[in-house]
Amino acid sequence: MKIRYYLGWFNDVFLEKLVRLLHEDITDRKSLVMISANPFLHEDEEVGATERSWLDQANIKFDEYHLIDYGVQKEEAQKLIQNASVIFLLGGNTIEQNGILIKYELSDLIKKSRAVVMGTSAGAINMSSKWLCSKYTDYEGEIISIYDGIGLDDFSVLSHCDLENNITQIQGDLSPLLEEMNVYASNKDCAIRVKGAKIDILGNVYLISNSKIQKLDETL
Repeated sequence: MKIRYYLGWFNDVFLEKLVRLLHEDITDRKSLVMISANPFLHEDEEVGATERSWLDQANIKFDEYHLIDYGVQKEEAQKLIQNASVIFLLGGNTIEQNGILIKYELSDLIKKSRAVVMGTSAGAINMSSKWLCSKYTDYEGEIISIYDGIGLDDFSVLSHCDLENNITQIQGDLSPLLEEMNVYASNKDCAIRVKGAKIDILGNVYLISNSKIQKLDETL
């Protein structure tokens, strides 16, 4: 049964409920493969350090740790994905991460993988089917664009959006996307867990469907 985690950003550590679930779901701990959202910074040792610290503090450790960025060759990156126990799409620049997924042809390999797939912030956004880029979803500029994500599930994810103060504007920007799919909006210290066909919620997560916005009850 395939398992996906769409995470918000955690300022400190994973929540206790999330740690329990991760211990339950991550049984194979041979290889953690992280995909950078700042792939041009391949000599920066800080890339992925925060996300790895969350796992370390949760006592979820692996035999091997790998980071895919532009310092890794395409063929090696594909091999790492194929052999991964857990694939973790990191936070950072969503567009740059989307670019390396396309250039290195990783999306189909991730979809076929039996690994647990996790993404935080930019990573969670890129895991979704499609996603919105606009000034109301944490991007500068006036241009509104819809990007294709990996498409692990048939919905979209918004992260770091100030939904409460920009509801009308965000709904307007989302209108072409909402004709195709639902959108889950989240911010910090939260998670959407998809296990098989079951979707569970941890923390403050909103569902935007057509013209309706609904705060979802926690199920984890």
